[in-house]
Amino acid sequence: MKDNAGAGRGTTRRHLLRGAAVGATALTATSLLSPVEAWAAPRGRGGSQYVEGVDVLPDTSHATRALAAHIRGYYQAKSDKNLDWQMSYFSRTRFTYIDAILGWHWYAWKDMRDALAGWYPTWPKDSRSYPTRLLGDTTSAILVFTDTPGMFGPGQVRNFGAVDFGPDGRIERWVDYWDARQFGVAGWRKEEEPPAQWPSDFRQSTVGETASPLMRRVATGLANALRSGDIPAAMRFFATDAVYEDVPAHLQITSRSSIQTFLTKAAALLPYVGAGTGVRHVLGNDTGGGYEWTAADGPVPRGITALELDPWGRIERLTAVWNGAYADASLLTGLAAKTVEQ
Repeated sequence: MKDNAGAGRGTTRRHLLRGAAVGATALTATSLLSPVEAWAAPRGRGGSQYVEGVDVLPDTSHATRALAAHIRGYYQAKSDKNLDWQMSYFSRTRFTYIDAILGWHWYAWKDMRDALAGWYPTWPKDSRSYPTRLLGDTTSAILVFTDTPGMFGPGQVRNFGAVDFGPDGRIERWVDYWDARQFGVAGWRKEEEPPAQWPSDFRQSTVGETASPLMRRVATGLANALRSGDIPAAMRFFATDAVYEDVPAHLQITSRSSIQTFLTKAAALLPYVGAGTGVRHVLGNDTGGGYEWTAADGPVPRGITALELDPWGRIERLTAVWNGAYADASLLTGLAAKTVEQ
């Protein structure tokens, strides 16, 4: 999520997040509330807007009501640039925040707060962050959300956040996945951490595997079948009218039979299929979630796959997200060609 507007403002996201000081923000401190208390507090919100000023309601069809209510305040706090309210959603004692595309990482609550304090003043006055799809529950979830133009560059940023909550509802681990190709490969390389400074541990072990047994069975079963290249076995996890999406490749395919045809033809090109791929961490409940994955043998080292399950535990929607900046034009055009080959 690099800041292409940095040249005009005299700063970049890297500068903000690496050198921010608490005193850099003009925000007024407020008393800390628990996440649920903060969301429930009277704030004069009008209509049915989930985030004030944004006429978008998230798809919560594969999330619990508790998750939808609990996380609502987080996005309002971020949109309001209310530092104390936003940070009240995070655990002070067990903290991980990683940008899986740039390699930036914070392992302490205060370090993240200090970074955000320098970040907020650069955002446009009308900037907003809002979810478009919620998958899972208040144990673990995948949060699909949008940051409006000017927050992280000139365009929208579409994030898939892998989020683990502690017993008290506070966030203990958050890892963001997104496609950097939309910002330009050269710009992404400028903002990316040097190889020696990338996190070697994404710290999934600090929270453990808390996804529901059904989601773990589907996610690991699908990943195992894809790793072995057994496409017919993978298809047994899909509903008849499933939808398959690959975000960096700009692909959407409908029906199990069409998905099987595409995967059979495109297996050698997809970064999450074949030898060397594996599951890093599973998130979610019996209706929504997914898994973070790694790929040791290809050009794309990591990504996330969001899953929506039907009442029978079959995949009715799959959305794969990875950094398209790792891919050259031939890979992306090759994937597109596989959708129309006879």
